[in-house]
Formats: sequence, C-alpha cells, structure tokens
Amino acid sequence: MLTFAIRRLVLSVPTLLFISLVIFLLLQLAPNDPMAQMPLTVPPEVREKMREAMGHGQPIHIQYFKWVLQFFWIEPKVFIDWLTADSFLLGWLPDTSLYNGELRVISWQTRSPVMDIVVQRIPQTLWVVGTAYVLAIVIAVPIGIYSAYRQYSWFDQMGTFVSMVGFSIPPFFSGVLVIVIFSVQLGWFPSIYDTTHKVVDWESFLKQLNQMIMPVMVLTLQITAQLSRFMRASMLDNLNQDYVRTARAKGLGEPNVVLVHVLRNSMIPVVTVIALGVPSIFGGAIITEQVFKVNGIGQLLITSIEANDLPMVQTLTFVFAVLIVMFNLIADLLYGVLDPRIRYD
Repeated sequence: MLTFAIRRLVLSVPTLLFISLVIFLLLQLAPNDPMAQMPLTVPPEVREKMREAMGHGQPIHIQYFKWVLQFFWIEPKVFIDWLTADSFLLGWLPDTSLYNGELRVISWQTRSPVMDIVVQRIPQTLWVVGTAYVLAIVIAVPIGIYSAYRQYSWFDQMGTFVSMVGFSIPPFFSGVLVIVIFSVQLGWFPSIYDTTHKVVDWESFLKQLNQMIMPVMVLTLQITAQLSRFMRASMLDNLNQDYVRTARAKGLGEPNVVLVHVLRNSMIPVVTVIALGVPSIFGGAIITEQVFKVNGIGQLLITSIEANDLPMVQTLTFVFAVLIVMFNLIADLLYGVLDPRIRYD
C-alpha cells in the first residue's frame, strides 16, 4: 500500500500541473482587468503602470510560470514558517505581500495575499459546511442501512420521501423558507450569520450554535438525501449476495451478518462519495453562504468572480482541484482497508 501511495503521489504532480495550466488558460480567456474597480478619476497612464506592476501586461507563459512558482514554492514556505514557534504565536499575519523579498499571490481586489484571505475565511466555512457534512454522514449511513434491511417498510418509504424532498428542493429555496419560518415568523434564530462572532466561553459557544442551526439544517438535508440513497443502494446490492446466505447458513447472528459482512463491503462506493465530497467542505456552500450571509470560502469565490479578481479565482479553483486529487487518493487507500481482497501490487 505504501508503494501504491508513493506512486500515486508522484503521478499527481503532473496531473496537478496540467490542471493548473487548464485553469489558468481558461480564466485568461475571460475578460479581466485588475483596475476595473478603481475610480474613473485615475488617469489612464497611472492605470497602465499599475497593471504592469501587478504583472498583468506580461506574456501569458511568464504569468503562468510566476503563478505556479508562487503557489508551489513561495506559499508553502510561508506556511512552513507559520508553523514554526515564533510565527505560530503571532498567528497568520495579513498584508505580508513579500516573503524574503519574493512576491506572493496577490489579490487584485484587496491588494493582499490570497492565501492569507483564504485562511481567514476557512473557519467560517468549517463551522457551517463541515458541521453539516459530519452530521449528514452520521444520519445518512444508519438510515441507508436500515432502509435497505427493511426494504419497502414504512421506514424505507419515509426515508425515500425525505430523500426526494432533499433532492428536489434547492438550497436557495429551502434557505429562504427556513428563514421565513424560524427567523421571521417564530423569531427563534437569527436570519443573518454573524461572522465577527468569536467563541471564547460557553455562552458564546451556545450563540454560535444558535446561528449555525438554520444553514446547517439546509445543508444537512441536501447531503443526507444523497448519501442515504447511495448507502441504501449499496446495501441492497450486497444483501442478496451468496456470501450473505452462506454466513446465515453458518449460524451467524443477523447483526453480525449485516453490520460486519454486508456493511463492510457496502461502504466501498459510499466511501468514494464521502471522500470526493470532503473538498466541498473547504470549497464552501456557495448558495447557502450567500443566503445566510456566511463570510466563507464560497462567498469569497462569488465576490472574486464579480470583481474580476483573477488571482483569487484561479487560486481557489486550483485549491479545490488539489483537494479532490488528495481525497481521491485517500478513498483508494481506504478500499484496501475495507476489503482485504483488494491489492495494490
């Protein structure tokens, strides 16, 4: 397994380089101008000098090489330096556009390093999207298992109905609906997520949970609907296999048959769905964050697109690609843990 993991990591380097080139070229085709948000009173010659200072007037291959160098070399060095004792105590320092004389990836919109802004936004996204994803897994897996074991029962019918509702109702509708019911009509929860709130004690933690309930509720319904259907279908495929009948014929108890033999084999396709969905936690829920005004990664991507902030958009997009490649590898490694018959030689 270790040899397979190393081989996949080595192969992921040219894969990510190719993805970065595709992302860079596609975004270069879009009309973009780092001075688009500048006041009209700025003279044209000043605008042109500022464009050149940001590297906008250079050839495409030079811009791509500089961006790759900044992303793969300069930013990791900044991160490693942040993990050291002195820098860690100070936290992630914003507006450090230069690192040992080397220019970092700079946002056209905020004129500050892109990764500093991303690190500042990640906690808000993890509070909402991360909690919703974990909660959805905890709910969806048992529902899928029991629905398959009790196929066509009232529980299975109810689970199917809830899944259809979760698939059918988009987040921009369900988000507004829960705001109208629980915030406007009942007044139980705040309609706008307070991103400036900090958890320092038990009371502030309860307030944080209170403002998380509605966005987490919307996201959990959507993710649970997907995962429970995958879990149910995978369980049904394995419940009728010969090895299940053999296990029962040997006298094994039903909980042992279902929760050990069937569940272990059924988790293989579900692990793929879960692992490939993990990058969405860091990518944020764009629609839900917009509805509830969560100042997370998803909202950052939307505002960057609207502002033609090319470095921010291409960096965020490439970060998502890196996460997908990484968790795809993790899913492949978990296959061998779940099914000993899988070999990586």
